[in-house]
Amino acid sequence: MMRKTQHSMIENFKQLNNRNGKPISEAEALLWLKQTSDTSMQYYAAWWLGRNRSTHPETVFLLCQALNQRQPRAIESGVESNAVARNAARALGKLNDKAAIPSLLRALEDDDDGLREATARALGEIKALEAIEPLVKRLASGPNVAGKPQENSPRLNEPCEAMLESLGNIGCPNPEVLSVLQAFSEHDRPLIRSASSRALLQLTGEPYWANILLDLLSHNQLQVRRSALMDLGAVGWRPALEAIMKTLAENSLKLIALRGLIENTSTSHPQEPSINEIMLSMDKLL
Repeated sequence: MMRKTQHSMIENFKQLNNRNGKPISEAEALLWLKQTSDTSMQYYAAWWLGRNRSTHPETVFLLCQALNQRQPRAIESGVESNAVARNAARALGKLNDKAAIPSLLRALEDDDDGLREATARALGEIKALEAIEPLVKRLASGPNVAGKPQENSPRLNEPCEAMLESLGNIGCPNPEVLSVLQAFSEHDRPLIRSASSRALLQLTGEPYWANILLDLLSHNQLQVRRSALMDLGAVGWRPALEAIMKTLAENSLKLIALRGLIENTSTSHPQEPSINEIMLSMDKLL
């Protein structure tokens, strides 16, 4: 049902974006976000402003307003509850403006776990040190509470994958953060183990966590292999080159992961294979 709803929303937005064959402008996107009568227009405008990295002086302010906007589900327009706020959070993460941090921190306390997920990712993209304490607090109950499925739902009590990745992206390896991350490294869901290992590898550089991700590249579920590819690329762990090339997954995702090995590697991480070797491997995938 969710996929069908998202598909219909996307089709509607394509039509909005191609009125008479003309894409909307930044000025129009800001106007669409300001109005409150049509949530589908707001949803699209928030996405547009983030996707196009808008630098207009009103953009962050208006997105923060939209983030604070809590709405009932608009069934007739295909927009689910809080969808505008979620898209605003995603856009604020892309814009990487620290002025958005207070609004994002408030949204992190919202009852909507989908909004908390989008907000956690945004705070990680901004590398908001102020988010460490609330993220750790939400995850402190561990896999048996925060990481437990909600009643009659596959969703966890907290959006653990996003929150774990956010802590890794923020980049502060204090004992409280490492303790929380390690608690989730043995979660029964491989995607959570992958997110935890990714963050721990980012913060510690210890090959032990890389080996867990490398093992997940041979998992029997494609979704898990894809996630491990993206996580190794996000860390820039160059020793993963050969394993990435052998992974049973789409070449397009392998290329993204390999690009990450070049762009995201830390000076404290292994620098081999060389950039030239990685680029030669990318050529083989094209």
